[in-house]
Amino acid sequence: MKNNLKNLTLTAMFLALGMVLPFFTGQIPQIGSMLLPMHLPVFLCALICGWQYGLPMAFLLPLLRSMLFGMPPIYPTALAMAFELAAYAFVSGYLYENSKWQCVKALYKCLCAAMIAGRIVWGIAQMLLLGISGTAFTFQAFMAGALLNAVPGIAVQLMLIPAVMAALNRAKVLPFKHEMKQTAGSMANS
Repeated sequence: MKNNLKNLTLTAMFLALGMVLPFFTGQIPQIGSMLLPMHLPVFLCALICGWQYGLPMAFLLPLLRSMLFGMPPIYPTALAMAFELAAYAFVSGYLYENSKWQCVKALYKCLCAAMIAGRIVWGIAQMLLLGISGTAFTFQAFMAGALLNAVPGIAVQLMLIPAVMAALNRAKVLPFKHEMKQTAGSMANS
């Protein structure tokens, strides 16, 4: 019960952070869309609290932000982002939670897999949503939105998220999990 309350509180904090961070980069829309400020709290929530908390928070974040502040526009941007961010949270949280070791190397593997999965989900969502309105979603648009325009944000995520997780490990707030090493006695018994 205590752990659930802690995770719910942290999830609410990450949701609030996701609502506020775009204000710091949103004054210049080109920079804001390149730095991907809503992605950081989504990844951190999934890695710290687990995918069970990160996924619903990630799905609600762009929709709630769109309803409250009008940005991102609800259709198709916020809707596609909801699926994209949910995929990031699920993949990164699930893989990290089930990782043999929790360390910086495992973080990079989980983040890279989640970034690929999330961008594929975003592309499929964009294609379906734009198809409903009769607008084509080209491969060039996918590459521009999923990769080329996102390179600065991807770089920030790959630097900042492992740094935060390593700092939490060093502070013993959220220690990395390592596989139990077999002792000589337990090896002799097998």
